[in-house]
Parts: sequence; structure tokens; C-alpha cells
Amino acid sequence: MNHTDLVAAIVGGEDSRVEFKRDDIKPTDLAERMAGLLNLEGGHVLLGVEDDGTVSGLARSPARAEEWVMQAARDNLQPAAIPLWQELEWAPGTRVGVVTLPPNAPDKPYKVRKGSHWVTKVRVGTITRDATREEEQRLYQQSGGLRYGLKPVTGSGLDDLDHRRLRDYFVRIRGDASVPSPGSDEWVQLLCNLELAIDAAGHASATIDGMLLFGANAGRFIPQSGIRAICYQGLEPDYGAHSDEDIKGPLVPLGTPDGSVVETGVVDRAVDFVRRNSAVSSRLEGARRIDRRDYPEDAIREVVVNALAHRDYSIEGADAVLSIFSDRLEIQSPGRLPNTITVDGLRSGARYARNQTLVNIMRDYGYVDARGMGIRNKVIPSMLAHNGTEPDFIEDDYRFTVRLWK
Repeated sequence: MNHTDLVAAIVGGEDSRVEFKRDDIKPTDLAERMAGLLNLEGGHVLLGVEDDGTVSGLARSPARAEEWVMQAARDNLQPAAIPLWQELEWAPGTRVGVVTLPPNAPDKPYKVRKGSHWVTKVRVGTITRDATREEEQRLYQQSGGLRYGLKPVTGSGLDDLDHRRLRDYFVRIRGDASVPSPGSDEWVQLLCNLELAIDAAGHASATIDGMLLFGANAGRFIPQSGIRAICYQGLEPDYGAHSDEDIKGPLVPLGTPDGSVVETGVVDRAVDFVRRNSAVSSRLEGARRIDRRDYPEDAIREVVVNALAHRDYSIEGADAVLSIFSDRLEIQSPGRLPNTITVDGLRSGARYARNQTLVNIMRDYGYVDARGMGIRNKVIPSMLAHNGTEPDFIEDDYRFTVRLWK
């Protein structure tokens, strides 16, 4: 941060990435702010600035101020974090201390000492507060410390999985020569080995990933499964939607030995929704008629698969949403990009998998690029070839959006 950045931060006021504090703040309170910023997307604590933006300045000497900040972080943060410390002159004789916390900190969740306990803190707007259980789980998941998809689905049994789809997967997709009978010990062990089920105290339950992929009624157990698809007539959401579907069910299709599809899954139903709610234009090249859709289907399929395979399923009550407008298509996935992945990284071909079991099995079906670089190798090139536009990739605090231009 330089002086110009400092002026802009103070004039702009406190927000989710900027906190004002006097320099007589308690070390534990400073550590709380640092933990909250680390668990979100980094930011700055400005020491020597009042809540109303008035600059009172640092009272400590430069050496003492830096030592005090580092001590506060070392003694009161877990895991340990080393912030960047700067002192900037605001006016002659008046200094502001800048504590900078990096974005995409890798060791989430960061906790702060509270007596004999360690408490996870989150930043919500200008407020730093204790994390809920669900928020803490998401932070562990972002850092790779927890795989939410391996949790058992409460109240489920293996009969809540579609045995037809499972058998089709084993025989047609995997090419297994023999498949155990449903209900047998070998059947249970097979599903557990593939992380589609979990056996606890003699009771086998479907995992989150197993239910999403093969659930006979996934929406009953996981309301946030599937995708909400809406087609609007204009440029913005309104009540006069042309088409509105809540697409629920298993992610993967049910096929036959010859490869024909008996029942489609959520992925294909979402792609079909786009096909039914977008136009086809035609032109002649010599004696040939060339038909072209509003959007290239390989790009649509890739962004739909990404939204379903990589979303944060621990966020309850939030669907993935596919929206078609008169000039664009958008698909929103609940949750931020995991761990250290950035939008620039996606464009360059960075690979990630929040839900590894989903990715593995959807790759078996051919939905996922074998190299894991579908954004770089499919979506961007196909849109450039289609109409010369690049997709927009937008990340905010609660969701990730991909926008394709018509």
C-alpha cells in the first residue's frame, strides 16, 4: 500500500477488507480482526484511524509498533500468520500503521485465542464475529482439510441410491466383469471403497457425493442439489420468466449396454434446457445450410458440469442457478473458489477439485476434461471461435459466476 492507496482506503470507509482501529486496541482484538480477514480474502487493518475515518495517528514508536503487531499475531493466532507491516505518513508528524493480510491464505480456518480456547472468526461486511459450525466447515473445505462430500447423509440407507444407475456405472462405464448383488457385504464394501457410502457402527449410509451422483431422490436429502434454470425475456431478472425449471435428480444418466440413454441426469437436462430456450440462426455457405446456436454446446456443457461438480454443497438453501437473458447466459455456483485458486489461475489452466469423488466419477462418464483444464481448453476457445467474445468469470464473497455472451 502507498499513500494514494491509504487515502482511498480511508475515504472509502470500512468494508469487508478494510478495518479502522486506534493503536491502543488490545492484542486479542487485533488478532480477531486479522483472523477474520485471513478467513475471507485478506485485507488491511489501519492502526491510528478512528471508526469515523478521522486519523489520530500512531502513538507508539516505529520499532515498538511493529514488534507489538507481530507479537499479537504470534501469540493469538492459530495457525501462526505473519502479516505485512508498513508505516505511512498521513501528515507531518502523523503516521498510520498498515497491517496487511494476504488473500488466499492457505491454512484456513484461522483461529484466535479466547481464554483457554481457540475460536474461528469470520468477516461479514464490517463485522468480525464467531464462525458458525457450517462456516467453519466451509473454511476447512476451502483449505482441503475437510471433504464435505464424504459425510454420511443423515437418515439415508443404501436403498436410497438408484441401484439401476449404479449397476449401469459398474458394467457399462467401468466395464466390470461381475458386480455384487445389492445388499450383499461385497456390495456395501464396493460402495464404501468408491466413497459412495460409509459404514458406521454397522449401518451403511450414502455419502453426500454418492447421493448427488446416484441418489434415487437426492432432492429429499440434499435440497441444495441440482440446478435452478430460468429463462428471462429481457436483460435482467423479472417475474415474467419465459421458462423456469427446478432440475433435480442424479447427476449422471441411466444407459443401456448399447450406449443409448434411458433416463438423463441433471447435467444433460440442464444442457437441454439451454437448447430449448435459445435460438438457432441459419446461413448458406455455397449450397450448404449452416445452423448456429446462440451458444456453443461444448462451452455450455463444460460450465454446467463445473457448476455442479465444483460447487460448495455445504452451503444449504442455495441452488446453483442457470439464467438465460436476451443477451447472455449466466451460471452461478454457491461458494468461493477453493483454497488458492484464482480467476487468473482458471484462465491459465489451474486445476482444482473441491469434490474429488464427483470429479472422478463424472470424468468416467466423459463429462470432465481428463486434464482438468476445461475452462482454458474448451470454454474460452469455443466462445472466441463462436462469436469473438471471452467469458466473464466473477467471484464474490458467496458465489462464483460464469457469464457467456450471446
